[in-house]
Amino acid sequence: MIEGHIAFKPADGIPVWDIDPYAEEVLLHPNEYYAELRARGPLVYIPKWSVLASGRYEETREIFSDHARFASSRGVGLNDFKYGKPWRPPSIILEVDPPDHTKTRKVMARALSPKAIAGLKEGFLQTAEAIIGRLIRQGSFEAVTELAEAFPVAVFPKAVGMVDSDRRRLVDYGAMVFNALGPDNKFRRAAMSQAPDIVPWITAACARERLTKDGLGALIYGAADDGEVTEEEAAMLVRSFLSAGVDTTVTGIGSALWCLASNPQEYQKLKTDASLARPCFEEVLRYTSPVHTFARTANQDTKVAGLRIAEGTKILCALASANLDPAKWGDPDIFRIDRKPVGHMAFGAGIHGCVGQNLARLELEAVLTVLADKVDRIEFDGEPEWRPNNAIHALDRMPLRFIGR
Repeated sequence: MIEGHIAFKPADGIPVWDIDPYAEEVLLHPNEYYAELRARGPLVYIPKWSVLASGRYEETREIFSDHARFASSRGVGLNDFKYGKPWRPPSIILEVDPPDHTKTRKVMARALSPKAIAGLKEGFLQTAEAIIGRLIRQGSFEAVTELAEAFPVAVFPKAVGMVDSDRRRLVDYGAMVFNALGPDNKFRRAAMSQAPDIVPWITAACARERLTKDGLGALIYGAADDGEVTEEEAAMLVRSFLSAGVDTTVTGIGSALWCLASNPQEYQKLKTDASLARPCFEEVLRYTSPVHTFARTANQDTKVAGLRIAEGTKILCALASANLDPAKWGDPDIFRIDRKPVGHMAFGAGIHGCVGQNLARLELEAVLTVLADKVDRIEFDGEPEWRPNNAIHALDRMPLRFIGR
């Protein structure tokens, strides 16, 4: 199945569902799967991969937030690090729990605090203006490569202080890491085949000597100088910028464009009031959930919703399903940029909430603000196509047309 995954049988009362959540059609068009997952109960046993799955909001948030009962340190994919060696060293921020997590989270949170990144805003806006201005003049364009990828790759490596930049390796690295969280299917195998090329390049590009002294990476290495982390840990933290911070932002921008092109009345609201850029992005996250699934491992015998869960049980937390739960949102299938969806799960929850969310919000706010100012209409110029990934729900291509003001 996958290295370090232990099969188990569910407790009484947990329904069994013969479904493959990693099937290509499910990954491409998952909403029917999410609805059925929620309808079957708070927890469902999926025998194909010997996992529990949680798709309702309350139970998913409980499992995702309680690091004492449900560990990240045993892997956030299907493999259990207690029994099998992962393909790479575990992330020292995503795949650890307190007290180790507390140390590294403190360093990353300081480097990515609102104060630390405030100076990036003007550069982000200027880059967004340049790219969007060119696309208005161009007319029709492929939005994934020419905007969703182009903007983060233009601003993010520079913010980190990277001297080297390679769009394909930067974007594909994140896609590879997220695909690796799934089973040994064709998507994981195809992603892992890229590792011999991508991983050495990423490692070299994040080395201290390949970073400027005024970027976010330098702040992390400064923490090593102060004895807060080791030099090796600092290098791993800088690499985590790229594993979690590029592909997810690419996905967020693509999803935002898809939502606004699909809902022109909501885009009119944004044009009328550009201050809605931030709540618009939050609604995009809730509605499309760039990271659709992360796992937790029961670290003890416990219960959720009155159902017994044995130690060692792997649980798929379908974050995207939780974000579409009618019990939480009322009308989850409607995209409303003024919803202000406080509590959505797109950035996770609890101590493992996305540490880079301030930076992601700054990037998306820049793109949405410039769109509202410069673009009168966003129109599809062909059919959007989604890209199957074991943990990310991303567009593969989306022909668009910007009509300037």
